[in-house]
Amino acid sequence: MPLRDHFHPPFSTRYSWDVVHGGLPMVIATHLNSLLPDGYMAGPGVHIGSFGEVDIGTHQEPPPPDWEPEADTGGGGGTAVAQAVWAPTTATLTADADWKGVDDYEVNVYDVTRSRELVAAIEIVSPSNKDRPAHRSTFATKCAALLANDVSVTVIDFVTERESNLYAELLGVLNATDPNRPTPPEPIYAVACRRRRIKRKRKLEAWYHPLVIGQPLPTLPLWLTETLAVPLELEPLYEQTLRSLRIR
Repeated sequence: MPLRDHFHPPFSTRYSWDVVHGGLPMVIATHLNSLLPDGYMAGPGVHIGSFGEVDIGTHQEPPPPDWEPEADTGGGGGTAVAQAVWAPTTATLTADADWKGVDDYEVNVYDVTRSRELVAAIEIVSPSNKDRPAHRSTFATKCAALLANDVSVTVIDFVTERESNLYAELLGVLNATDPNRPTPPEPIYAVACRRRRIKRKRKLEAWYHPLVIGQPLPTLPLWLTETLAVPLELEPLYEQTLRSLRIR
């Protein structure tokens, strides 16, 4: 089945966009679990009305080899040093930070041999991710934080009712450019991103594909390590989602 426009007639008069958004993560996770090597598992995540926070603690980079913990001066045989009470100055900004209206649809892939270390995230963009600058910035910052911790990120965006391109927002956060992305960028697309070491430097790599209503979806690489990837075949997964929901 070619890509449908989920947000405009005739599709929107019969089906709600969130039916497909809610069903696709489980279909992707189920397929990946039949494909992933031993030691990896995928799970869907759908959070309605609240943005999923990045749990950096589960995949922090290890300290450098020459790192040593600071000495404890507060007890246990040492001489405690009296600490003056410090009070910060008044905040220079106080603004609304309530993102409860943001819907989050994703699939996460974990390395279960390393205490469920997050290695890949598939983000399915919702309308609320694109509806205002704060939400777009938060989404881009979340993806950038994942990439900074060597988690590969795939963004799937077929939200036709919003013109913003969140991949462009992500590139802005990372201070990077993609010559394959036109100006202005397409509103719907799919892109796989990862960070890897090239000649002792960390480089961003991306596989960007614009989406077209009425055309098949692409296959993207889902990176588990710097040298190991599995194919994320979006077209058959999208077709399976529509069939399971009895959408014609």
